[in-house]
Amino acid sequence: MGLTIRSKAQEYKNEFGFKSDNDSYLWYGQDRYYTNGLFINFRRAINQQKLGNKLEKLTYEITAAQKMYNPISGYSPQKDRQDRPFAAYLYGAVNVNLLYKNESVLKTGLEIGTVGPGALGEDAQKLLHKIVGFYEVEGWEYQIRNSTAINLTAQYTHLLHRSEDQKTDFSFEGYGNLGTTFSGAGAGILFRAGAINQLFNSAYTNTVISHNSKTPKLVRNEFFFYAKPQLNYIAYDATIEGSMFNHNSPVTFGVKPWVFAQQIGFNYSTPRFTLDYHLIFKSREIKSTAKPHQYGSISMYYRFN
Repeated sequence: MGLTIRSKAQEYKNEFGFKSDNDSYLWYGQDRYYTNGLFINFRRAINQQKLGNKLEKLTYEITAAQKMYNPISGYSPQKDRQDRPFAAYLYGAVNVNLLYKNESVLKTGLEIGTVGPGALGEDAQKLLHKIVGFYEVEGWEYQIRNSTAINLTAQYTHLLHRSEDQKTDFSFEGYGNLGTTFSGAGAGILFRAGAINQLFNSAYTNTVISHNSKTPKLVRNEFFFYAKPQLNYIAYDATIEGSMFNHNSPVTFGVKPWVFAQQIGFNYSTPRFTLDYHLIFKSREIKSTAKPHQYGSISMYYRFN
């Protein structure tokens, strides 16, 4: 067994940063389906010495986010040729994250927002394309109509096995969503390899922050590769099917209920900073001529007291 250094480093109980999703991060000119996502996050750790024996850490987070979707091209002025609706989802979210000593992680959240023109997808995409010099955007007049978004989310992760040298591990990960925008569930296996921390101290679970920590980290700086194959069941998706309360969206489709996704990425994290880059490849999601989809994601976070 290799020597593990466990020294108590400087702790930071607050974290602020962003995540950006975009299919252009695959670097080969694709611009379709889930075309852009922006998430701004603030997280804070609760005093861990006041928690029970089983609970290692408790954090909460506040998120403001926007997701944008379009057909195979953002220039789709003819609705009969659109293979996915134009749609946007704008929301705020509050999450509570419970992290247990046995390296189980339970995250629960509430999202409130809107789907439709009120989500400002058309304005955001046209501004983005103008700034970076992309092609003209057309077709948003056929987007999914306005509807109120209220969604409950839950995610559970549990360590299955970690190698003796503490450089690789496997974990189960599952999630469930229920609401007026997304409903469904999924499960997969997470693999990490490299300089990794416990799931309650890791940048993968966004839990580097601490407040009077109970358990020292395995490593000071994380640098690891990760992969997660996952099978998803899609019960409802308002950005494809339209609102469940009205049926006046001009372009809608049915969803394919079973979607397979493969996520691969790299993460580097110090006590102060996190930088993450990953790719997600998905099988077909829509009952149309739409193709499988893939996109990239970049995250950057800064921690402070």
